[in-house]
Amino acid sequence: MTTFSDLPLAEPLKRALEEEGYATPTPIQVQAIPPALEGRDILGIAQTGTGKTAAFALPLLDMIQRNRIARPTHSCRVLVLAPTRELANQIAESFRTYGRHIQLRVETVFGGVSINKQIRAMKGGADVLVATPGRLEDLIDQGAMTLSKVEALVLDEADQMMDMGFIHALKRIVKMLPKQRRTLFFSATMPKAIAELAGQYLDNPVKVSVAPQSTTAEKVAQRAHFVRAGDKQALLNVVLRQEDYDRVLIFTRTKHGADRVVKNLGRANVEAKAIHGNKRQNERERVLEAFRNGSLRVLVATDIAARGVDVPGVSHVINYEIPNVPEQYVHRIGRTARAGAEGIAISFVADDERPYMRDIEKVTRQKVPTAPLPEAFAAEAAEVGSRHVEAGEDQRGPRGRQGQGQGRGQGGRGRQVGGRGQGAPGRGAGKPVEAGAERSGAARPARGPKPAKPAGGDAPRRGQGGGPRGEGAEAPRGRRGPRRRGASQGAPAYS
Repeated sequence: MTTFSDLPLAEPLKRALEEEGYATPTPIQVQAIPPALEGRDILGIAQTGTGKTAAFALPLLDMIQRNRIARPTHSCRVLVLAPTRELANQIAESFRTYGRHIQLRVETVFGGVSINKQIRAMKGGADVLVATPGRLEDLIDQGAMTLSKVEALVLDEADQMMDMGFIHALKRIVKMLPKQRRTLFFSATMPKAIAELAGQYLDNPVKVSVAPQSTTAEKVAQRAHFVRAGDKQALLNVVLRQEDYDRVLIFTRTKHGADRVVKNLGRANVEAKAIHGNKRQNERERVLEAFRNGSLRVLVATDIAARGVDVPGVSHVINYEIPNVPEQYVHRIGRTARAGAEGIAISFVADDERPYMRDIEKVTRQKVPTAPLPEAFAAEAAEVGSRHVEAGEDQRGPRGRQGQGQGRGQGGRGRQVGGRGQGAPGRGAGKPVEAGAERSGAARPARGPKPAKPAGGDAPRRGQGGGPRGEGAEAPRGRRGPRRRGASQGAPAYS
């Protein structure tokens, strides 16, 4: 099989693919589409940018076209679960593109927008519903949806959903589905926990894979610079001046860290924008569109917000802060070298992040080459330092290992946001300090380091913001961070 015309797809789907200029299937599509067309369950291991969305969308659209039935009210025929609203939007758009010549209704359900509009949209049912687990639970709890008519379930980015703490929501949702259904399960990595989850949901699946477990994209040229945490901004300024880039995606650990990098890049006359869970949905969409069309060339993002950033022109990925989950590194650098292109991944490694790099190299079975600091770095570090002194800012990096925020917050326990307590002003001294943030003189260190939290939680918790899930990205139901006296001590929300 060498072309899409060789696949036994419905004619309207082939016509849409031809209009999109799709001629040759990718390896994951070659392996997954034929058994999926036969109705088999699929277990797919594929990195981002390999064409896996079409690998599950095309056979399901073929099922819808060949078996025309009335749309089930308050339900859907195909349910696709995704970890973030950006990815949900991207998947929904792919279904619409491939299914443009068939009678098709595609709806999306995710947080950050009005739930009432989504309730009205689901009254008449949908052929395909792409949803994040948290908001889907909200609609079910309000009696606006039922899953009893679902014919096929797709779990996309399953490893990321588990990292974000959606395992309990997934288990609850799957229990509501008919036992007789098709299930297509896709993940960029396949650690033991994901394999066990797949074993519970799949019935004699066909296993397809286009990359070994936890490996990085072959066409990504990787390098690491060892640098003090407080000098990372200076290094970033130099790298952006010296590198010949098309579009750059910069990863930070926290939402506030992303905003701080954007602010400091502005001081260096570099236009940049940030996307994360504290940004409103329409703002995130505007920034992503500017990044896609090239009017914005530097985007700063948290791990969760970057899911669904499908931009072929990303030439560079910069790990401003190193993830403490090795698989997250695989996801990050997979944002470049998409669709067969080449890319560059650069990591800024502080002393306390070296153990994370060793873990990454162990899991990916690759040694990341180290590179010396650029010649212009020393002068830039001095310039950045003087600039922050004049502004009365402290640019020292966090103490201890990643994810160990310290400092005494103001006020009482307050509400929990992504696992962090944020209270109203009270008798506490100083300001809350999150990992990677500036450390003010008034902040007092905590008594001892707290263990790093797993990646995930890029969202306000229930009851904050506009809808039942607030204005941020999806958050797992009922998982609230530990509360501590004096508000925000301890591990910050990973975002």
